[in-house]
Amino acid sequence: MKKYVLASFIVLGSLSINAQDDVNASATLKVGDVIEIGNPSTSKYKHIKFPRANFIIKRNGVADYKSALGEEVVVTEVETLKEGDTRISVKRKDGRRFFNTVSNVSISLEKAIEANEIKI
Repeated sequence: MKKYVLASFIVLGSLSINAQDDVNASATLKVGDVIEIGNPSTSKYKHIKFPRANFIIKRNGVADYKSALGEEVVVTEVETLKEGDTRISVKRKDGRRFFNTVSNVSISLEKAIEANEIKI
């Protein structure tokens, strides 16, 4: 019986340690930090709020989401929502616009990290 109790404490302790690492990674992100846009799990980014393709085309932009892959961006604003999620606004490091139309983009931080859409 002692072995089962000890094993359960070890398992619960290791799970809580892993949970703390994810929270600290997002909490240390502040204005001015540089992050990289990663590869989306689908053809579009789900947690990075890029404009839709028809909006980009209407504004004489190039609607190619692959051009954002590997792009370095600078955090311009960090906002904590009521639900406990963190939303950040970013702009390109080189100062150009995304798809020649939009200068700032918002990102749901925790969800984008879990989906590997951004790399810190």
